[in-house]
Amino acid sequence: MITVNFNLFFMVREIEVLCTNNNLRRSYPLGTTLNEIACDMKINLKFPICGAMVNHKVKQLTFEIVKPKTIKFFDYSHPDGRRMYIRSLAFVLYSAVTRRFPKTTLRIDHAISKGYYCELNGLDNDLSEEDIASIREEMTSIIAEDIPFVHHFIDSNEAARRFEEIGLHQKSCLFRDFGRLYAPVQTLNGHLNFFYGHLLPSTGYLKVFGIEKYFNGMLLRVPRQDITNTLEDAIPQKKLFDIFQEHKDWAQIMDIASVGSIIEYQKQGRSGEIIKISEALHEKKVAEIANMIHEREDKVHIILVAGPSSSGKTTFSKRLGVQLQVCGIHPHMLSLDNYFVDRDKTPKDEQGNYDFEALEAIDIECFNKDLIDLMDGKEIQVPRFDFNSGKRVYNAEKLKLNNGRNVLIIEGIHGMNPGLIPHINPENTFKIFISALTQISIDEHNHIPTTDNRLIRRIVRDYKYRGYSALETLRRWPSVNSGEEKHIFPYQENADIMFNSALLYELGVLKRYVEPLLDSVKENEPEHAEALRLLYFISYLPHIEEDEIPPTSIIREFLGGSTFKY
Repeated sequence: MITVNFNLFFMVREIEVLCTNNNLRRSYPLGTTLNEIACDMKINLKFPICGAMVNHKVKQLTFEIVKPKTIKFFDYSHPDGRRMYIRSLAFVLYSAVTRRFPKTTLRIDHAISKGYYCELNGLDNDLSEEDIASIREEMTSIIAEDIPFVHHFIDSNEAARRFEEIGLHQKSCLFRDFGRLYAPVQTLNGHLNFFYGHLLPSTGYLKVFGIEKYFNGMLLRVPRQDITNTLEDAIPQKKLFDIFQEHKDWAQIMDIASVGSIIEYQKQGRSGEIIKISEALHEKKVAEIANMIHEREDKVHIILVAGPSSSGKTTFSKRLGVQLQVCGIHPHMLSLDNYFVDRDKTPKDEQGNYDFEALEAIDIECFNKDLIDLMDGKEIQVPRFDFNSGKRVYNAEKLKLNNGRNVLIIEGIHGMNPGLIPHINPENTFKIFISALTQISIDEHNHIPTTDNRLIRRIVRDYKYRGYSALETLRRWPSVNSGEEKHIFPYQENADIMFNSALLYELGVLKRYVEPLLDSVKENEPEHAEALRLLYFISYLPHIEEDEIPPTSIIREFLGGSTFKY
């Protein structure tokens, strides 16, 4: 009989690693951590290392290698480094709140003003500056202690029970229906929590943060991506905050605050109820906006509808047009996309790619001439941009605003930019900004980024209607996102009103469409990490059938089945 000493076998085994930061190949004993490899290879990045891509999968620095790997270390300037930092900082905030205000529950609601809006539920008084100073002091102490974040897997039922005991009911609900034997949880200072995604090794990495009063709660502030010792500027965003609060109220109408609540609805066979009420609230809001325009119809001749990619601008414009007709106003549609300059005149971004999000990509002079002619009662030829040839062409389509109750609806990403229509009297315009501001969270501390909501919409739409794979959409997304940050979001507070196009149920419906598309992104592609992140995120969402979604719903713009013509 042959006896094999497996312990000895694994102890002497060497694992080959290729580090693409310096193109070095080295061998390390099985079980060596990424942190040890980074130290041995003397990896020096602009900012402290946060984690690494290991075979195009995000891993934390405590990850141990057990087979050959290709590794690329990243810092805070990388999107995943920033996510690690923010999750870790949120855990420190939770620990600090639990220490100083043990009878309260922290809720991290959403991103706003370059930070994260948080509330304390169960506080005996209104949150004061003194309360926030106490939390800030505790966070500073926890960070100074350089306490490790410890990762565990525990029985899912046990996780649900323990989260219920400490008052984290949404996390408890999430793990009651987890569908897996073991739940991934983390502890800090003996405080149990769950964040979907990796954390930094310890609290000592969190050198820069801010926390301050913000409306009824507080704003958790984070460092800039380009200068980590400087906080992001806290930009006032009153209108955006109000629309978030409105949709928070909508969610409370159905007693839905998290994914766990939607799971409970589904288990009770009430998914259709979520769809009906969500769509009714949307329709009510569109009708209210139409009534606002109706009250100013003697002055308003142009309605500008703007928003980022996949926010549902086109369907909203068409639904608004229907409601305006109910008010006796005749809408005419005009797309800003048809006024793109010819491709050879399109500006380029820092990487040398065409920057279609820049205002200079629009022929402002031609666009304004047409608007003035229309308002003067003249007839114009409506252009169409041919994306294949990269040129603006004219067919037989013409447009004239007849005397009477007519209004022009212009849909395009630059509608809030004052440089778009410099020759038009602002009193003659009504500006609407649209975005998919996700109003539910995974649980108390894991909000769903609005960019993820829009990205999932776009992946599905690009595949169904534009012939793009998920890989191609993921590859383009950073450039789209960068353009939005520069050219769209800085102007959103110029809106007369905002409309949130997100629907409480939509991610559950999109799930069955997007999962196979994300699964198709191969491991050898750099975008594999982003595909896995999205797959992991939507794994917590329930499947929801689409049968009861009306044909005029905004989500039909992405799923198909709309009765509007696009």
